[in-house]
Amino acid sequence: MPDKTGLLLVNLGSPDKPTARAVRPYLFEFLHDRRVIDTSRWIWCPVLHGIILRTRPAKSARLYAKIWNQPEHIPGHEAPLVRITRTQADGIKTHLGGDIEVDVAMRYGNPSLSLGFDRLLAKGCKRVAVLPMYPQYAGPTSASVYDGVFKALRTRTNMPDIRILRDYHDHPGYIRLLADSIRKDIEHQGWEPDVVLASYHGMPQRYVDKGDPYARECKRTTQLLRAALDWSDTRIQMSFQSRFGPLPWLQPYTDVVLAGMPGRGHTSVMVITPGFSADCLETLEEINMEARKVFMESGGEKFAYIPCLNADEEHMRFLAGLVKDRLLAGWLDRIE
Repeated sequence: MPDKTGLLLVNLGSPDKPTARAVRPYLFEFLHDRRVIDTSRWIWCPVLHGIILRTRPAKSARLYAKIWNQPEHIPGHEAPLVRITRTQADGIKTHLGGDIEVDVAMRYGNPSLSLGFDRLLAKGCKRVAVLPMYPQYAGPTSASVYDGVFKALRTRTNMPDIRILRDYHDHPGYIRLLADSIRKDIEHQGWEPDVVLASYHGMPQRYVDKGDPYARECKRTTQLLRAALDWSDTRIQMSFQSRFGPLPWLQPYTDVVLAGMPGRGHTSVMVITPGFSADCLETLEEINMEARKVFMESGGEKFAYIPCLNADEEHMRFLAGLVKDRLLAGWLDRIE
């Protein structure tokens, strides 16, 4: 069998089913990662096992159940994030061309990183490029993929050549796609928003204080998006969502910003999530349902959620080009 090149798309992951029984092991794996929670295990483990894993699975399962079959045009019985990532893999493979094997893996849950590598290596891949589906680098996401990749490979005798993409937060092609998605949604909705809010997943402030570049890269993405549209920092604002626990997280908080907009005369808003490459619980439920409710109950009149780039044809074309330029350079001429 000739040597092959493989591409592994990696995203965060989801439980196998929207049930407390399925959510519990997923949360266990996710919240045991020291990249995600860096608190002393002596303090964190009793909280995790004694409180969180007893109460949160049922609550999270109810939230997953609300969005499990969204978006409706992408078939399958898995969580939206997993289904969309599989569709993205198919689209990227089409645009890559050549004899490149493409598969998917989740950092937590299924399909696992180990399974993803098993599949690619079984197909004869001696070179594997890894594409974390996170535009901005962050320790709890991107760096955790690095950890997971080498953990999945550490018992193997015959290791493949590995390349991992760090980020693409300021790539002109990515910024153009975000700007185009805003323009298209405005045309689709038929109204001009007072504000477009770019909402990014949050992070404890102390992680940034310790050197994590995530907040800086989110701000850079937002700045470039403003420039691409030639809009002011009032017209495109940014915030951080999904905070958890009592400690300070990156601010301003998305729900607080949205609650305050109507009082400042901003009664129509569109929310875009440039830190997510595929729709998931944090976009479909937290933004399109909960954040919408906060805004409207605070006096808002019009709210629209701008979907992630997902498996849009131009997004797949961009990611395939990104892979060729940054991950497959020097490998393509070796493909049989």
